[in-house]
Amino acid sequence: MTKKTEQFAPKARKEGLVVQQLADEVLVYDQERFKAHCLNHTAALVWKHCDGKKTTSEIAQALRHEAGSPVDEELVWLALSQLGKSRLLTERVMMSEGQARISRREVMRRVGIAAAVALPVVTSIVAPRAAQAINCRTTGQMCTTGPQCCSTVCNAGVCT
Repeated sequence: MTKKTEQFAPKARKEGLVVQQLADEVLVYDQERFKAHCLNHTAALVWKHCDGKKTTSEIAQALRHEAGSPVDEELVWLALSQLGKSRLLTERVMMSEGQARISRREVMRRVGIAAAVALPVVTSIVAPRAAQAINCRTTGQMCTTGPQCCSTVCNAGVCT
């Protein structure tokens, strides 16, 4: 479902996710879709504040307080757009008709190049299931080339 409102209070999805906090980013593995997502510091802060109670302007205010620097509400909308596409929110977010579709380039132009590091980034990859990840042959199994073997050594048709 897509929500369209200026007073939307986004809610982060928690079910079916494995979350690992690192120094400057958060890694999220979606067990339902077999996708791994890396949220940079800004995207992770926005996601953390998506409690279903705070509006986008309240999230921007919380980020201003935590970051100690100006944070525009458009930055929050950009993060919400990326989080929604990655299905890390309970509902996809769509800006109201009065708001223009925002792009990273437009946000950079408005907040300045110096703030480019603060732009939210969600990077996603498809992660194979455990059974799909096992594709090499163990020592003693028949092989025809090196990369087939877990040890990467195929000697006379046998993995060594």
